[in-house]
Amino acid sequence: MPPRWWGSSGQMTVELAVLVPVILVVALTVLNLMGFVVSCAAFDRACAGAVVTYGVSPSGEGTLARGADEVRSAIAEEVGRDGRCEVEVRAEELGTGDALTSPLLTRYTCTLTYRPWPRRVSLPVVSLEAPLALRHTRELVVDRYRPGVVL
Repeated sequence: MPPRWWGSSGQMTVELAVLVPVILVVALTVLNLMGFVVSCAAFDRACAGAVVTYGVSPSGEGTLARGADEVRSAIAEEVGRDGRCEVEVRAEELGTGDALTSPLLTRYTCTLTYRPWPRRVSLPVVSLEAPLALRHTRELVVDRYRPGVVL
């Protein structure tokens, strides 16, 4: 008479084959979310420092485009080391020329785009690509008449 467990041979192999892809997807999702949170924290810190340092008084001509370019390069230097993050900076003047507002109020809008890893997985039968990108935006308003003042 055969033992009782002979009727369920291969069940553990099937369960393992079903669970391993699910566990890998969950692990990659958690890994990417942790990377995004760490990148956002570094981005927020670098964004405030770069806008106060380079956005208030850009070197050279001192135009908005020059200030936005200097801010972007300073942030990208700190955040974009692993190649998953892209930084975009826009600058716009907010001064209306009124006596109550400063004519050089400038809003810097800094955007971090995080692309998850792996972007593309190619297997002999299936090819998968991550279409999404996570975005984080921070806006800071500075006055170029009063360096170091963030509104």
